[in-house]
Amino acid sequence: MSPPTDDRDGSDGGPADTVRQVTGTGVPVRGNDVDTDEIIPARFLKVVTFDGLGQFAFFDVRFDDEDEPKDHPFNEDRFQGASVLAVNANFGCGSSREHAPQALMRWGIDAVVGESFAEIFAGNCLALGIPTVTASQEDVEALQDYIDEHPDAEIGVDVEAEEVRYGDTTIEASVDDAQRRALVDGVWDTTALMAANADSVEATAATLPYTDD
Repeated sequence: MSPPTDDRDGSDGGPADTVRQVTGTGVPVRGNDVDTDEIIPARFLKVVTFDGLGQFAFFDVRFDDEDEPKDHPFNEDRFQGASVLAVNANFGCGSSREHAPQALMRWGIDAVVGESFAEIFAGNCLALGIPTVTASQEDVEALQDYIDEHPDAEIGVDVEAEEVRYGDTTIEASVDDAQRRALVDGVWDTTALMAANADSVEATAATLPYTDD
């Protein structure tokens, strides 16, 4: 299994790394309306930092009450090290917890390809530099089948060209215009953006009547 690659280049665009494409092996998680409570159960939101949160991704559908592993792609050896998550419709619905994409990222996910995403979930992914790329139901299910049959195969998610490539197949995909510009131009990280423009931030703050001198 070849290691995943993430085409992040901080030399162009804004202060954050640009994310033009993500390449790596895939992992399929099937089912519509997978909500954020399934992605990361509420009891794990009490952590002080996000460190180590990846081990709890999909915990309640991965393990039984005795913490014995159940049948789930995130438990399978063949999908360990995957960086491209293939999902179905309305993925990330439910509460707006930012822990959901944090858990996926810390498990190893760098890009998500699906039929559709909850808007807040997609926004939380963008804040981490994780593209959420949409494609048709037929194309996504074909991608999931391919990953199941070829777990070591490379999946390429091209954010800039709005394509997903695997084997001899190229899927026409879609990336929200604002998300694509933010990732390609490297302005998705608002904290980095403010830090890179500290002088402007300080100058603006000085003009505000409700800030201290």
